[in-house]
Amino acid sequence: MELDQVCFRTRHLDEPWSLASYRSVGGYEVLEQILEQKTSPEDIIEQLKNSALRGRGGAGFPTGLKWSFMPRRLPGDKYIVCNSDEGEPGTCKDRDILRFNPHQVVEGMIIAAYTIGAQRGYNYIRGEFVEPFERFENAIAEAKDAGYLGQDILSSGFNFELYTQPGAGAYICGEETALLESLEGKKGQPRYKPPFPAGYGLYGKPTTINNTETLASVPVILQKGSDWFHELGTPNNGGSKIFSVSGHINKPGNYEIPMGTPFSELLALAGGIREGHTIKAVIPGGSSTPVIPGEDMLDVPMNYDGISKAGSMLGAGSVIIMDDSTCMVKALERIAEFYYEESCGQCTPCREGTGWLYRVVKRIEHGQGTQEDLDRLVEVAKNINGNTICALGDAAAAPVISFIKHFRDEFQFHIDHGKCQVGQGEAISKS
Repeated sequence: MELDQVCFRTRHLDEPWSLASYRSVGGYEVLEQILEQKTSPEDIIEQLKNSALRGRGGAGFPTGLKWSFMPRRLPGDKYIVCNSDEGEPGTCKDRDILRFNPHQVVEGMIIAAYTIGAQRGYNYIRGEFVEPFERFENAIAEAKDAGYLGQDILSSGFNFELYTQPGAGAYICGEETALLESLEGKKGQPRYKPPFPAGYGLYGKPTTINNTETLASVPVILQKGSDWFHELGTPNNGGSKIFSVSGHINKPGNYEIPMGTPFSELLALAGGIREGHTIKAVIPGGSSTPVIPGEDMLDVPMNYDGISKAGSMLGAGSVIIMDDSTCMVKALERIAEFYYEESCGQCTPCREGTGWLYRVVKRIEHGQGTQEDLDRLVEVAKNINGNTICALGDAAAAPVISFIKHFRDEFQFHIDHGKCQVGQGEAISKS
């Protein structure tokens, strides 16, 4: 299934991102009905709860439950924020939603604002996404001209203004409270929690933050019904999900499939492993999630619970596939370097520990490792894990622990022989 065949309603027109294209497939009809019928926020939240929609940005938190946390009857400003700071290595779905179907995100944000009582919203978009940023800006302008944004929307008495904010390419700003700090013009560093954003968010006001794909799912759920969406997936994992599939495959790209679809079917959609090679390993949710041996992954259902039982996490659905030419030590070196470079430096375990991880893995990769280095890597990773303000420390530790757990023989070979067990095989980064 392609991007627009299940939940993302666009047509293959010359400009599928336009208002005309979106309205031709029922766009903004749900918003019009909500405002005309004055649908209660409680009813919208209940529908989202029944749909089993879980956050598509990585954490998988139930969306309806998150919206219910907003103290919407509290006087004063409230905000809805869309997290489009797609920085997880292996992830490329949100930028395509913004490029080809921005109005579905706009409608989702307006409905969210109505439900939680917000009058202003922001879409924080990764700074490198020039075309997605421009498409979303144009969608805002079109929506405003059509009367879907601004004051007294569709003569309903509901007011909502929507703005875009480009980030500056910092991975840490994908963490929701670091994103809020950046939106406020401060250094993008995670906040201590509690308080949580629903009580103390943007500018100290109650704020709800959702991922791009999550908000884009809302209009279709309300249009077709929560039961329809729930039945698309599996219990506790409703709907369909876009998976970004990359690596040693024949057709890398974004694929929307029902939650719970076996990994083997997703692999087939992506064209399978390139000819002459066999699957070796899969990182199912982006570089921050534990690696799983390829053969162990084939029958795993692609949902939060299934991948958790297999020993990893769904994350943002960023599936990185490696074949038998991959040196797992080299792959881990690149991942460790990324988290070392992207640590914001606020927490000592992360600031110092990510450097230790990268330097030790690099030493092993270049034939200078010692037997003690393997135990040292696991020890440092465990000292980071769970001891930082945000999850970046855990993200840096999880790959190290899982790579050594499943592919220890390759690390051992590097130490014993000073070279790679798979020779000069093509690195995953060059696929």
